[in-house]
Amino acid sequence: MTGKPSRGPRRERREEEHDEMDERVIDITRVAKVVKGGRHFAFRTVVVVGDNRGNVGIGIGKSRGVPDAIRKGSEHARRNMGGVALTGTTIPHEVVGVHGGAKVLLRPASPGTGVIAGGGVRAVLEAVGIRDILSKSQGSANALNVAFATLDALQQLKDVNELATMRGKSPDEIRPFWRRKESKQA
Repeated sequence: MTGKPSRGPRRERREEEHDEMDERVIDITRVAKVVKGGRHFAFRTVVVVGDNRGNVGIGIGKSRGVPDAIRKGSEHARRNMGGVALTGTTIPHEVVGVHGGAKVLLRPASPGTGVIAGGGVRAVLEAVGIRDILSKSQGSANALNVAFATLDALQQLKDVNELATMRGKSPDEIRPFWRRKESKQA
């Protein structure tokens, strides 16, 4: 025995973490770089990765082949993961996110509503772990900008207790009406 530690368990843990993540490819686009000899074609992918428990990241990958571009985008998204303030299965308050020409409105919804969103917005929200929400995408329909606008909106969210102290109110006054009913009955 050489005295080096076994690397087996670490790899197993990394693979388990890899499997826990919800990974979705939002967009695959062929891009061209014009050079002296002609055009060089590559693929750009937009990948969203989340743990369904309030953490999400978006990554962009470029490569000559689609599988390599997806892998690069996934690695980039994992490195850029950040937390999001959630209230149960929805968000604590209404918020608007903007990125480039895309504008995304997110509004909390009562339990049982589901994810009312389309395209890139739905992929990002489901990867975060949000199950009940209303959304409206305005402006640009570019999948990359819409995904980043959704992420911008999610990063603006504040915890209910933090928001209540900022406004000088009790947390029960800030919560959505269906959450207030639950706290009164308890």
